[in-house]
Amino acid sequence: MNVMFLKQRIKEGGLDEKFTELYGAESLEKQRKRYMDACDRFETYFPEHHNVWLFSAPGRTEICGNHTDHQHGCVLAAAVDLDIIGIAAFQEENVIRVRSAGHELCVVDIGSLEPHPNEKETSEALIRGVAAGFKQRGLKIGGFDTYMTSDVLSGSGLSSSAAFEVFIGTVLDKHYNDGKAGAIEIAKMGQTAENVYFGKKSGLMDQTVCSVGSAVFMDFEDTTNPKVTAAKCDLEANGYVLFITDTKGSHADLSDDYSAVPSEMFSVARRLGKSHLRSADENEFYARLPELRRECGDRSVLRAAHFFAENRRAGEAAKAIEANDIDTFLGIIRESGNSSARLLQNLYACKNPQEQGIPVALMMSERILEGKGAARVHGGGFAGTIQAFVPKDLAEKYRRGMDDIFGAGSCKRLRIRNCGGIEIIAP
Repeated sequence: MNVMFLKQRIKEGGLDEKFTELYGAESLEKQRKRYMDACDRFETYFPEHHNVWLFSAPGRTEICGNHTDHQHGCVLAAAVDLDIIGIAAFQEENVIRVRSAGHELCVVDIGSLEPHPNEKETSEALIRGVAAGFKQRGLKIGGFDTYMTSDVLSGSGLSSSAAFEVFIGTVLDKHYNDGKAGAIEIAKMGQTAENVYFGKKSGLMDQTVCSVGSAVFMDFEDTTNPKVTAAKCDLEANGYVLFITDTKGSHADLSDDYSAVPSEMFSVARRLGKSHLRSADENEFYARLPELRRECGDRSVLRAAHFFAENRRAGEAAKAIEANDIDTFLGIIRESGNSSARLLQNLYACKNPQEQGIPVALMMSERILEGKGAARVHGGGFAGTIQAFVPKDLAEKYRRGMDDIFGAGSCKRLRIRNCGGIEIIAP
């Protein structure tokens, strides 16, 4: 569509129905302005283009299944209404140009698709890796120019990098392949781009949720072809609001803490004669507990115990959402949070015991909620964010209370988004 036509349609409310679906009616004015600003920025950076396309890819929130995916376990997560949006135009130069808000122009020649060592930990690596994924599958790739802006909070556990990968994959799939690749393959391409090209180890959970959308139950028993089931979820219709609070903890020097979790779980699995805990027998684990304590250590044993129960909880939480059983769902989330705190032990780093923002946030959540709703550590843990399911009548009190402790804007209200990476078409 012509960029001037797109701006006019946004101004006249022509995309209001889609914006309401993605962000909620209360965000209409904000989103109209956001998309209009993106159009203006695109015209500034790429004035030679007139026909444009509009794309969006969401962030994600983990709901249940804390540190289970690396053991071939199950996870329940959901796409959220914080997203990357982009205005794109296509060209025949075999080059992808990305201008992200606040960043320099990123240029990738997709005629060269092997990993470039000098691109490690850069956006260029992710773009090249996703494009390579299409080529390896016999799919088409081509050039495009895009201006994108994101409100997926970096470092918040909402998967800004996965949203970026899904955005690039969605643009290539929709325009050059008529959607032939599909959400799951786009997710796999994103994971490979992150692992091989970017140089960061990651499972497939983040990319899958961002690409598929909705509440997503994932079974990683076969990590190359996970079983994925999506279900629509409307928390607000059940009287609850989802919040993420950034406790402002430092993520510096946490690599050892993060890597110790899978390492210790793997050590227990090996003593049980298995490569990962998903294939181990839980009854044998408890029968051999004295031996496992001696050989692997108490924390390893506790973390393994967390896995066995948490793996079941993820499936039970998915069933509760599917049945619209909010009380059962919230009970499972509380159990999950308690297990992360007591057994998984990922609320703070032992090397810095005076910095415990996550436990403080959970303590205050319990005080404000007074036994209602649920709150738990979010994502990898040790520093960062908590997640809370808050009754509507306590929503504003909760937001103010958390912002008072951690700073204005720390507590973000989210909506579960029932679609993944998409092209937005103006009627």
